[in-house]
Amino acid sequence: MKTIINKLGILILAVGIALSISSCKAVDNANNKQKGAVIGATGGAILGAIIGNNVGKGGNGELGAVIGGVVGGTAGVLIGNKMDKQAQKIEEVIPGAAVERIDNGIVVTFDENSGVYFDTDKYNINYKSQETLNKLVNVFKEFQDTNIIVVGHTDNVGSEDYNMTLSKNRAYAVTNFLTGKGLISGRFTTNWFGESQPMHDNLTVSGRAKNRRVNVAILPNQQMIDDAKNQTGY
Repeated sequence: MKTIINKLGILILAVGIALSISSCKAVDNANNKQKGAVIGATGGAILGAIIGNNVGKGGNGELGAVIGGVVGGTAGVLIGNKMDKQAQKIEEVIPGAAVERIDNGIVVTFDENSGVYFDTDKYNINYKSQETLNKLVNVFKEFQDTNIIVVGHTDNVGSEDYNMTLSKNRAYAVTNFLTGKGLISGRFTTNWFGESQPMHDNLTVSGRAKNRRVNVAILPNQQMIDDAKNQTGY
């Protein structure tokens, strides 16, 4: 009887999570070619967190295909528990970072508050940023069954084409730093969007500083997904 009650509890929790996932707002006016067709009903919430309300142009790949779909049911509950633990760990070691649990993934936004930031027209990883990223490296080494998306952005100072290249350099600066610390390069997807996806007001100094950002999305890899499905008979 106790086993039946426990299974019922897991099922109820899974249904609740599935309902919350279905209510996530997808990215408005998204470019399906850029995102990949799968995103319309699945990973739009994660895209919205790392990019903004519109996908815009630029980048080197279709993030939609990389993000993929949301795993629901009891398998989704197991994945969610693992991702919750990782998100909590990141919040503990990097208290200034904005850490969001969205669908099956985690989105981390780095800006001047978190200690990973970029000065105007710069993409170097300064000493303060290195300290913060080293803490993130330790988390990624502890939780190895995840994939990582790094996305670079700029403010609107300078030309659009120049900022596209600058955001690419910022994204790769973070990716290269992390892989240079021993993380497997196959876990990473790197993308960039220049000035096209501001999350803050570029008319203010503080807004521009926050737009000079890098987002990191952490997603369950196929091994985690397969393990969860095998455990639950999904």
